[in-house]
Amino acid sequence: MTTYKLDNRMFGKTLRTEYNKTAIGYAIVALRVLMGWVMFQGGIVKVLDPEWTAAGYLNFAIPEGNPFVTQFAAMAGNPAIDFLVAWGLTLTGLGLILGAFVRWNAFWAAFMMMMFWAASLHGGLAAGLPFEHGWVVDDHLIYAILLFAIGAFGAGRLYGFDAIFEATPFVHRNKWLKAILG
Repeated sequence: MTTYKLDNRMFGKTLRTEYNKTAIGYAIVALRVLMGWVMFQGGIVKVLDPEWTAAGYLNFAIPEGNPFVTQFAAMAGNPAIDFLVAWGLTLTGLGLILGAFVRWNAFWAAFMMMMFWAASLHGGLAAGLPFEHGWVVDDHLIYAILLFAIGAFGAGRLYGFDAIFEATPFVHRNKWLKAILG
C-alpha cells in the first residue's frame, strides 16, 4: 500500500502525517453518499406524507429553557418552514448522493443540522444542556462537521456529477461556479 506524506500548518503548528490516497477516496465517497442518504431519507418521508408539518415539533418538542424557544414557536404552522425542511432535506440529500453541487448542498445541509442542534438545547450550561442526546455535542453537530468536511474535500469530484460539470466550458467561463461545485 502506497502512502503519501502530508505537511499541514494548523493553529500555528506544522503537522505531518502519512495517508493512503485510495483509502481516503473511498472514505470521502462513502461519507458523501451516506450523509446524502441520511438527509434524503429524513426529507422524503416528510414530502410523501401530506399530513406532515413541523408545527408539532416546533410547538411542543423544543425543550423548556431553550434560548431560542420563542423563535422556533414563531415558525410553527408556517407553510414555508414545512416546505423548506421537507424539500431542503430531500434535495440536499439527493445532491450529495449524486455528487452534484456538493459544496452548495453540504453548506445548506450543515445549516439545517445547526438549526436542529439549536432546537435541542436545554438552556445553557447551568440548565444541563441536552444530556439525552449528548452534552453540547450531539448527532446534529457531528453531521454539520461531516458536511463541512465533505464540502471542503470537494467530494462531488469523486464519482459525482460535479466532476462532469467542472469539465464543461460553461464552468470554465464562470469560475465562480466552482464555489458551489466540488
